[in-house]
Amino acid sequence: MSGTPRLKLTEIFRSLQGEADTAGIPTVFIRLTGCPLRCVYCDTAYAFSGGQWWTLPDILARVAELKTRHVCVTGGEPLAQAAVHALLSALCEAGYRVSLETSGAMSLAQVDSRVVKVVDVKTPASGEERRNRYEELERLTPADLLKFVIADRADYEWSREQVRSRALDRRCGVLFSPSHEILAPGELADWMLADGLNVRLQVQLHKYLWGNAPGR
Repeated sequence: MSGTPRLKLTEIFRSLQGEADTAGIPTVFIRLTGCPLRCVYCDTAYAFSGGQWWTLPDILARVAELKTRHVCVTGGEPLAQAAVHALLSALCEAGYRVSLETSGAMSLAQVDSRVVKVVDVKTPASGEERRNRYEELERLTPADLLKFVIADRADYEWSREQVRSRALDRRCGVLFSPSHEILAPGELADWMLADGLNVRLQVQLHKYLWGNAPGR
């Protein structure tokens, strides 16, 4: 049908949420294709290209088939496709609990207010720190989450300063996530406890269950 929104998708699948505030809960993941960033530790480079075009009705039908209340729209970088906003709103209208995984490099202005935004602030070790749009953090609410993927002590100290200087822990939940197989979770936990930070340690549950397998 003419005018029907279309999005390029890498995959739609059901799994357990591995991160954020609903870790461990069955979730449908809609992974959009494409990303303007190239983080050093990216674990979804397979979503940079390829994919297939889906219409909005076809996406909604597939999500309904998977019979799960929680839906996560991710990437790649989902906000790089303008039609994602129609998808997010349609999912909310259908009664799903919708979360969006996005980088700190994209505008949040048009994101439906019912969507839980999980924003990945790029640390120095990512190689994409310069892309952060710190002004966008003002749009976050207590229902949203900020994530810092931390690869080393320098990343930790930089992230700690961002939280303290911008009072981020008073704006929304803050997650410190050790870069998988690069920084030991216990080491990051010790740093956090020593500094008395009001942030949450997050490990990527799905990687401990299934490794780096796509679609899990």
